[in-house]
Amino acid sequence: MPKVSVCIPTFNRVKLLPVAINSVLQQTWTDFELIVCDDGSSDGTPEFMATLTDPRIRYIRHPQNVGKSNNMISGFEAATGDYFIKFDDDDRLTPEFLSSTCQILDSDFSVDFVSTDHWIIDINNTRDEQATRLNSQKWGRADLPAGVINNLLEAAFVKQCMQIGATLFRRQTLCEVGYMLPNMQNCEDNDLFVRLALAGKKGYYLPQLLMEYRVHAEQQGINRAIPYLTDKLHYLESYQFESPSLEAVRRARLLESQLLLGLRLIEKGETDKGRKLVQAAASASPAKARMGLTLSLLPTGLRSPAFGLLRRLRS
Repeated sequence: MPKVSVCIPTFNRVKLLPVAINSVLQQTWTDFELIVCDDGSSDGTPEFMATLTDPRIRYIRHPQNVGKSNNMISGFEAATGDYFIKFDDDDRLTPEFLSSTCQILDSDFSVDFVSTDHWIIDINNTRDEQATRLNSQKWGRADLPAGVINNLLEAAFVKQCMQIGATLFRRQTLCEVGYMLPNMQNCEDNDLFVRLALAGKKGYYLPQLLMEYRVHAEQQGINRAIPYLTDKLHYLESYQFESPSLEAVRRARLLESQLLLGLRLIEKGETDKGRKLVQAAASASPAKARMGLTLSLLPTGLRSPAFGLLRRLRS
């Protein structure tokens, strides 16, 4: 049985998937299995996977799309290693990731997972040092001390320090908290870290850039934003914290997400639904809400250019 199970969920990314797979095969730690779970790809992914001969690779193919979290769950359920990591098909691990994180889990059995910092890369696999530095600052990793994370709930929920693709878990720990929730397409990683914190699990932060997170055009746009914000609302609505300060953060983010979703729906042309959300969450940003309601009076075809202009002016 391998020490580590590495899972790469994939869907129609045959051009990027080989880069992700090679980053696993090039690990200095070799005691692993690689599980590629395919959510019904139609772009030649099965044909590509058929060319791979490394016996450590296992391929799970769903003939039809089952959804992001359900696909990830299938990979987790197939895993047999003591440790487990899932990272996306457009990202990659640095060669030392497994050896560095396994060493920590091997040396301290009280630690449930190890999170690392990560690079930002572009579509051409080029590392962006400035974007990496700003990303680490934005998500609180620049100020997070090395070692056991003292206030895991604050780090997971308030600062959102951890990136799931840059984290190695004890598989048993994930079994205890239920891993990913089914039918959840976005914010599933945030939800997992919050549940780990609420369950009293122990996380360790390793401040090394051991994973590469790709930023590219597929992650942008209104068709990506609306389902993301919809799932973010469901994620934020599923908790109610005992701490007044945490609960205040949750409520503020709930209103902000509701407002942003309403604005996006107005932009897309779902006017009535968007207006209701904007009106209900107007206290999050009265000026932004007023502007959105004003733009909702425009013909649908003019809204996207108008919203785009406002976003450019703000930036």
